Amino acid sequence: MNKLQKLLDERGILLADGATGTNLIPMGLDSGQAPEAWNFDHVDRIEKLHQSFIDAGSDILVTNSFGGTARRLHLHDLQDQVVEINKAAAEIAGNLAAKSGREIVIAGSVGPTGDLLVPLGELTYEGAVEAFVEQMTGLKQGGADVAWIETMSSPEEIEAAIEAAGEVGLDYVVTASFDTAGKTMMGLAPGDFGEQMQAKEKRPVAFGSNCGVGASDLLVAAIDMVAHSGGIPVVAKANAGIPQIKGEKVVYSGSPELMGDYAKLAMNLGISIIGGCCGNSPAHVKAMAEAVRTHNGGDAPTEAEIIETLGPLVSPKSNKKAADRGGRRRRRS
Repeated sequence: MNKLQKLLDERGILLADGATGTNLIPMGLDSGQAPEAWNFDHVDRIEKLHQSFIDAGSDILVTNSFGGTARRLHLHDLQDQVVEINKAAAEIAGNLAAKSGREIVIAGSVGPTGDLLVPLGELTYEGAVEAFVEQMTGLKQGGADVAWIETMSSPEEIEAAIEAAGEVGLDYVVTASFDTAGKTMMGLAPGDFGEQMQAKEKRPVAFGSNCGVGASDLLVAAIDMVAHSGGIPVVAKANAGIPQIKGEKVVYSGSPELMGDYAKLAMNLGISIIGGCCGNSPAHVKAMAEAVRTHNGGDAPTEAEIIETLGPLVSPKSNKKAADRGGRRRRRS
C-alpha cells in the first residue's frame, strides 16, 4: 500500500506543509531565479525549509520541484538536467524524513508546464505527457512516495499528468486552483473535478485544491469537492489569506491564528489532508498542527459561516452573491 494511503487509513487526517517559493524569497531567492536550481546550489537552505515544516508537525513534505519540467526549466537553461534536479528534490526531503523518527510522506511536486495545450497553444497532449514522465522519473528515482500534481487549471493538462504518473508507476494526488469566479482559469468547477476523479480507472490517493485567491474561496470550493468526492480523500492547501503589495514586498493577510481557524473549518468539512500554500510559514503550519491535534469536530460550515470566520470571497461566483449554500449540515468528529 502507498505510504500516503496507509497513513490516511491510520490517522484519518494528515497535515501537509506550507509554502516553498514565498519562504525561499527571504532566504535569498531572487525574482526570475529557478527555485529548483537550489536543489544543487543551496541544498542547505532547502533542507532548512523542509526541516522547519517537520518541526512544525507536517506529515507530508512537498518537494522543491514545482517547475521541474523541461518546459519550464528551459527558461533557466536547465532543461538537460530534468531527471537530476527532480531526483535531488526528492532525495533532500527524503533524507530529512528518514532522520525525523516518524513516518513522513514525500510528495513529488509537479506543477503546470506553463504552456497552453492545443488548440489554445502549441503544446500537444503527447508533449505534455512526455514532459511529465521525464519529471516524474526523476522524482521516483529520488524516492518520492507519490506524484503531487498541483496548482492545475486545465482538465487536459491534469489528464496528461495523471497518464504520466501511470507510465512512471507512481500513485498520485492532484489539486486544482479555483481562482476565477469559483472555477479554475480554464473553467473547471469543483464538483465536476470530483466527478472526473471518481471516474478514473486508477483513482487518485487524494484530490482537492491549493493556492488560488484565499482561504475562504478554497474552502467554499471544497464544499462541492467533498460532496462529489465519492469517498476519495480531499486536500485543502490554501494560501495564507490574500496577497497584498507593501512597498517592494508581497505579504499575505492571513495570520497563523486565521490558518488555525481555517484548519478547524476544513476538518469540519471532512477534509482529509490540510496544509498551506503561498504565504504559509512554519508558524502557520504549527498553528494548523495545533488545531488538528486539539479540535473536537463540529458541524460542516456553510459558505456564509466560512466567510464570517475567514473573510469575504475574493472571486465569488458571478451569478450569485456569497450566501449560505451549505444545505443540510453534517457532523464531523
